Amino acid sequence: MKIGKQSWSFQQKPVISSSATVTGPFEGKGAIANKIDLIHKDLYMGQPSFEQAHQQLIEDACQLTVQKASIRYQEIDLFISGDLINQMTPTNFAARHHHIPFIGVTNACATSIGALALSALIVDSGNAQHILTGAASHYAAVEKQFRYPTEYGSQKPPTAQWTVTGAGFGLVSQTGKGPRVTKATIGRVIDLNQTDPFNMGGAMAPAAADTILTHLEEHQASVDDYDLIVTGDLGEIGQSTTIDLLKSHQVDIPKKKWIDCGLSIYKADQNVFAGGSGAGCSSLYLYSQLLDALNKQELNRILVIATGALLSPLSTLQKQSIPVIAHAVTIESEAI
Repeated sequence: MKIGKQSWSFQQKPVISSSATVTGPFEGKGAIANKIDLIHKDLYMGQPSFEQAHQQLIEDACQLTVQKASIRYQEIDLFISGDLINQMTPTNFAARHHHIPFIGVTNACATSIGALALSALIVDSGNAQHILTGAASHYAAVEKQFRYPTEYGSQKPPTAQWTVTGAGFGLVSQTGKGPRVTKATIGRVIDLNQTDPFNMGGAMAPAAADTILTHLEEHQASVDDYDLIVTGDLGEIGQSTTIDLLKSHQVDIPKKKWIDCGLSIYKADQNVFAGGSGAGCSSLYLYSQLLDALNKQELNRILVIATGALLSPLSTLQKQSIPVIAHAVTIESEAI
């Protein structure tokens, strides 16, 4: 059911009946390593290129998700996913092996939550029984496309962020046990003429604030309704900027209720500049740490907002500004 201009309320409350996460070796030494299903020993993951390793991340996470659900690929109605690489080739190529209908989506690092919201909408409408959804990113593949190959050794400023090598996928179903997707808000593209590609958090903060405010207003909700409010990859700078923007609209999120995935995947001594980022950032944290807490009923209701910077290498070279977007979903435990 549509709520306001940008939001949906799901009457059937689609369930995330299964999920799985896969990472590279660096993330495998991080703060949520004990929640990850498969940790690869190196960035190549048995493949001849980083882009094909990116594809391997997706294939592994999808395979584990389906295995956990004890169903066959033939029983899945749709595969909805995306990534950051040119024309989403890692996701497109991974989809070849599933032999199920595929919708590719990309909203940069907001892809995971945009795909989850779309999946829940389709399942809630009765047009699908099971949808496999998620997102992934690979540090070396993304660095090569958007900045410089890692071999170049380019130095980054403190405002830069570290692309997560990871994939997180879930199975959204009409029935089953698990956390339920109950609400969503689709973000608007916002452009405040930010131009620094090494400060993604600062660029994305206005979109995060706008979507949070819209979600609370259209669903007539308040911060008190949530155990946790989670952003995807704002990092230190984006998080503090979003807090200030929300306070200017009389919305104050207590520190104990606020988590940023990019600040929560790595340990303090891993030196990831302003925090983690990438399409795999929010998906990795959501489909591991957060779903585990919801399944254990350590959390009952959370709001997850993934943010994306909609730039490309070409737009940066042409000195264009950075449009940004954020999508949000409410996820509840079975206890509610």
